[in-house]
Amino acid sequence: MLKRSLLLAIAPAVLAAGCTGTQNRGLESVHQPVVSRADYAFDVGAGPNGLAPGEARRLSGWMSSLRVGYGDRIAVDDPSRDPATRADVAAAAARHGLLVADEAPVTAAPIAPGTVRVVVSRARAYVPGCPDYSRMAQPDYEAHTSSNQGCAVNSNLAAMVARPTDLVRGEGNDAYDPAVGTRAIDTFRKATPTGGGGTTVRSEGTGGGR
Repeated sequence: MLKRSLLLAIAPAVLAAGCTGTQNRGLESVHQPVVSRADYAFDVGAGPNGLAPGEARRLSGWMSSLRVGYGDRIAVDDPSRDPATRADVAAAAARHGLLVADEAPVTAAPIAPGTVRVVVSRARAYVPGCPDYSRMAQPDYEAHTSSNQGCAVNSNLAAMVARPTDLVRGEGNDAYDPAVGTRAIDTFRKATPTGGGGTTVRSEGTGGGR
């Protein structure tokens, strides 16, 4: 009688434990990548013909300290729109293999006269709440998938994507060039078949009698 009473007392706790935690009601996981963006601003002095003396070196050192690389976006906020200044910033960005964007993001502080603002935008993708073992796998009376469902796949996707903003809006080109799109197929079709382009085919015996 005592054993039966203990089982009846534990049963509600077990059922409650099975119902708590993250609920995945299908194969589409609730754990999805989240993309965040941070803007880093750096003001440099501008002269009559581009950046002021010594400013290009300061700018290059700042970019090196940020470890600017593929996936980052560099923009110039120049009220005077001086082409020479933009060319100097573009030269600094080219040392890191990047181009200067056409538009700069809005920053909070005003730009002082005689200076230009270089903005580096960096995005990061991650999956919050992973790994997630908040829900018991068994017993599950509502046929949910695991609370950790999708954490591995989506976390790997967030870590591997070179440009995290592609997870938000994608990357495409409205102008389609058929010559570029069919280049690989055309190369394959024009290739010389193996064995017909001077390739020597040699057969080897396995030994034994003549």
